[in-house]
Amino acid sequence: MPMDPALRPASTSRPPAHKVVVLALDGVYPFELGIPHRVLGSAEGRYDVVTASVDGQAVRTDADLTVTPGHGPEVLAEAETVVIPPYTVPAASTGVPDPRALAALSRVRPGTRLVSICTGAFLLAAAGLLDGRRATTHWALTDRFRELFPRVELDPGVLFVDHGDVLTAAGAASGIDVCLHLVRLDHGTEVAGQVARSCVVPPYRDGGQAQYIERPVPSVSDIGTGPTRDWALQRLELPTSLAEMAAHAAMSTRTFTRRFQEETGLSPGRWLTQQRLRRARHLLESSDLPVERVAHEVGFATATSLRRHLAAEAGVAPSAYRRTFRAAGPGPTTTKHRPATASTPRR
Repeated sequence: MPMDPALRPASTSRPPAHKVVVLALDGVYPFELGIPHRVLGSAEGRYDVVTASVDGQAVRTDADLTVTPGHGPEVLAEAETVVIPPYTVPAASTGVPDPRALAALSRVRPGTRLVSICTGAFLLAAAGLLDGRRATTHWALTDRFRELFPRVELDPGVLFVDHGDVLTAAGAASGIDVCLHLVRLDHGTEVAGQVARSCVVPPYRDGGQAQYIERPVPSVSDIGTGPTRDWALQRLELPTSLAEMAAHAAMSTRTFTRRFQEETGLSPGRWLTQQRLRRARHLLESSDLPVERVAHEVGFATATSLRRHLAAEAGVAPSAYRRTFRAAGPGPTTTKHRPATASTPRR
């Protein structure tokens, strides 16, 4: 006798994979071209990542090789997220290497999430998608970008900027950062951490972290502030002052602060706050601890302090943050677009 459908257990199968299309343009950089496949493709089937060119033909890279994407521009109409990796931008160009690139981009459906890495922002800007918005690209291209796209609020000092529907990242490794950021937004810190471990990369670098840090190569005897950062992370729930950190590093507070800034791009206080928020987000997503307990576990003096810092960083209260990611469950197939004021990483 067939089982009554009402008595059948609820399906635990995962929703369909989120469709990601990587648009490879002429002069594409091979390293960054592979980042979405490597990072998003490590999320255990949560993303379906494919590559397209403007005509379905082979694409010349900026190295001594060509690549042949598996798709033409028509696949862009199926995308839920489109990633534009960097490409060579000639000094005398308008920033778009091929007029067909804009035509290809026009196939993208309204509401599709757009992500650029490095010079990929030039294509988004040429399409008018960044006008009046804060965005970033590689710091070395600042003057060229501003000359071509004066309507864009360029911030060359950060790793990436997230407006929810449009994200722009700086060069090379920041492409990894922004892809991990997408995984964390879509599926939470647990999955993002698993992906980071699979790719053997740090699980999180704040988008507002300095893009370029002027720092000499340390000598063999120069151990820096790394051991003190590890020490602080091991006791994150405890109050830690600048003087204590400097004493642990056997430096004066002035020298320690300077060295810390050189090595991380952040002040010691800002770095500590970021680490506490990172752990707080993890606890909010992965536990049922009350907000007051979460605040205590990560070193904030009060729940009010946690609420204030999380609101400044993510634009939401702890309870709202928990509801958002708990509602995501094992992984949604689409990302809710958030207002820029709530999602743009801050320095």
